[in-house]
Amino acid sequence: MPGPRLPHFQPDLALPKAVDAVVIGGGIIGASTALELAERGHSVLLCEKGQIAGEQSSRNWGWVRIACRDPREIPLMAESLRLWDGLAERTGHETGFTRSGILYTAEGAKREAQLERWLHNLDGWEQGARLIRGERLAQLMPGHQTATRAALHTPLDGRAEPQLATHAIASAARAAGARVMTDCAVRCVETSAGRISGVMTERGRVACSAVVTAGGAWSRLFLGNAGVNLPQLKVLNSVLRTSPVQGGPETAVRSGNLGLRKRADGGYTVSDAMENVVDIVPDSLRLGWKYLRSLRQEWRALQFRISGRWAEEAAQARRWGPQDTTPFEQCRVLDPAPSQKALKSGWAAAQKAFPVLQNADVVQSWAGLMDVTPDAIPVISQVDSLPGLFIATGFSGHGFGIGPAAGRLTADLVTGSTPVVDPRAFRLSRFTDGSSYGPQTGY
Repeated sequence: MPGPRLPHFQPDLALPKAVDAVVIGGGIIGASTALELAERGHSVLLCEKGQIAGEQSSRNWGWVRIACRDPREIPLMAESLRLWDGLAERTGHETGFTRSGILYTAEGAKREAQLERWLHNLDGWEQGARLIRGERLAQLMPGHQTATRAALHTPLDGRAEPQLATHAIASAARAAGARVMTDCAVRCVETSAGRISGVMTERGRVACSAVVTAGGAWSRLFLGNAGVNLPQLKVLNSVLRTSPVQGGPETAVRSGNLGLRKRADGGYTVSDAMENVVDIVPDSLRLGWKYLRSLRQEWRALQFRISGRWAEEAAQARRWGPQDTTPFEQCRVLDPAPSQKALKSGWAAAQKAFPVLQNADVVQSWAGLMDVTPDAIPVISQVDSLPGLFIATGFSGHGFGIGPAAGRLTADLVTGSTPVVDPRAFRLSRFTDGSSYGPQTGY
């Protein structure tokens, strides 16, 4: 079954000869970066090898959350929540954003204590978050049949429509003066006197002084050809959507293995949060040792398998020149088959938790490949060894909600502006400068 249905995007047709910055990748991070740069008066080319939001940016859950994030992401996410509020007005397009709130449930005393400890990460952020029980819990989870005893409620969190939001941002970037080209892969960066001087696309050369790699799951491969080692692997998550149904929760819910949120069309997006598939590929062997801390922490939510992706990635070129056809042209859109096991278990959990969903039909399913770093937080960074090259990738399944602020921070780095938040935690060099790195639960 094909991925989510996307609105038509009218791209630019003529490749500019020169711009200030080229942004690689038409997902929410790349589009947000292009919008920020264009609004600041910089000339921008956004290049997408396939279609706008064709991969993970349209395939995620649609959560916009500060809840239960790695504490290092909280300042950036707080800024992103502020930006989401005005995003529809700013772009002139619907995003589906609403502050519906999010619930992380606790079925036992241990989990309740963890959520209580995590809550202190929001001290001083005025998010109105608290643990709820009893009547308030019943109001937000109407008719639930779970063993929930308490839940972390973040009322200022929300949801948006992944199939609409990136389209809105990319359209606004174009209206602000950015060139946006689809079916136009960037093959290589060019350098002069030791810094970025341009890119070669499949349609020709563009001179520029800055390049932002926001290619999601493709970023490691692209940067490797430029001599930059980015530790990043892929994790597959499967999602289904239902027909409209009355009586379910308005608030998004993470309960046990269930991830659930209401859609603008009245249906629900459903996923098994504990069935994330990791295909063993050649990069698994090259990078596996960097992920040991993450694996020890998250092993219950990861399902390892050997599949056809080993042969696919083993056959991919890892080095190429500006005249060569690249892997990005050979695969325009990553559209992996969803895990049937994950779909069945997620749907079963949803119907058990909220029996009203038994009145709904499953109308579509899909999967997406998340770009995951060893510490599960992104790289938003300049590349010290190659001035003019910047990276915004590795969002580890958290990129949709944080996207607008990530684009703002990336644009700050490109333009030399005062960063909207301290970018140190997201620097690329943390993987090579002797720092200890790994996921932080915050409790």
